[in-house]
Amino acid sequence: MGTTILAEINGNLSSLAYGIAAFGPALGIGMIGAKTVESMARQPEIRGSLQTTMLIAMAFVEIIALLAIVTGLLFS
Repeated sequence: MGTTILAEINGNLSSLAYGIAAFGPALGIGMIGAKTVESMARQPEIRGSLQTTMLIAMAFVEIIALLAIVTGLLFS
């Protein structure tokens, strides 16, 4: 009976870790979007290059989030 309880606790901690792994990149993507919109409001003429840079940065942040989730699934 003790082994079953430990397995359930381990499963719950993995779920918590996945949530934390998704929270950080969500904050990062929100900050990237907010700063890009702020920059577009200040200098509308460079809108195209800002959008390109924003999308690349968001892709990198999302890759880190997916890597954290995949790593958690492989090693849990």
